[in-house]
Amino acid sequence: QVQLVESGGGSVQAGGSLRLSCAASGNSISRYCMGWFRQGPGKSREWVAHVDSAGSTTYADSVKGRFTISQDNAKNTVYLQMNSLKSEDTAMYYCKAGGTCTFRWGYWGQGTQVTVSS
Repeated sequence: QVQLVESGGGSVQAGGSLRLSCAASGNSISRYCMGWFRQGPGKSREWVAHVDSAGSTTYADSVKGRFTISQDNAKNTVYLQMNSLKSEDTAMYYCKAGGTCTFRWGYWGQGTQVTVSS
């Protein structure tokens, strides 16, 4: 089992940047596929990006080229660097530790809010 705590959310103007952090405890993130998801107002939760145990990264088309996922195994933390933010990026962002990168099962954090104003 692993516990996840997200931080780094906030309010920013369009075109700005934020870096989200997901700090894990109870188990090493290297054992999981680590992903970021988001849920905008009135929308379903959607996958944003993930990094697998080998360090390979994959992104949703909507964020490709603007967001970067990374992990620091020594700090047991996963990051999401978000650049060139758009109003449509406004959402609650969640971190998930998945048994596989299908994320059929896993552990969720409590989320951190990102609000982008135009």
